[in-house]
Amino acid sequence: MSEIFRCFGNTELYADYHDNEWGRPVHDDNKLFEMLILEGAQAGLSWETVLKKREAYREAFDGFDPKKVALYDDAKRAELLANPGIIRNRLKINAAIINAELFLEIVKKYGSFDSFIWAYVNNEPIVGHWESFDYMPITTEISDKISKDLKKMGFKFVGSTIIYSFMQAVGMVNDHLKPCFVYQQIITEESDS
Repeated sequence: MSEIFRCFGNTELYADYHDNEWGRPVHDDNKLFEMLILEGAQAGLSWETVLKKREAYREAFDGFDPKKVALYDDAKRAELLANPGIIRNRLKINAAIINAELFLEIVKKYGSFDSFIWAYVNNEPIVGHWESFDYMPITTEISDKISKDLKKMGFKFVGSTIIYSFMQAVGMVNDHLKPCFVYQQIITEESDS
């Protein structure tokens, strides 16, 4: 049996994320909200650190329901800051609450966050053609534009690098390396849909 090539994922948790989530198009608003919050929480840390805390985040943040998160008060903020299962950073926790409120404003205006965010890529994933991570960008003109627009609305922890990571995570960009077994799977799934 031949060995499959995977872009990243040297632990079971990380490999599972790589194989089943990263780069696969997401159109569910709650999932998009989850990834926006987790990408912001990751700033300055490794993604694996966030993945290890993901279940605790889901519990602490009410399943990433933006309607619930937007209503968090000072008592809930204090509870989150005391929760050892998540990244206890006051700015990141406050950002999640602010971003939930703004997320809901976008939903109200555009019908869904999905409609709003995917319009930046004309509702079609951008396919990278990378042989190595050495050549892959960490920002693009599109991530710059999304970042600028979100910041103008008041979103926090949405710099262009964070947004590009978000785009990769939710499949707005397929940045699996070309030799990776998931790269072609995603292209095939998209052409079949």
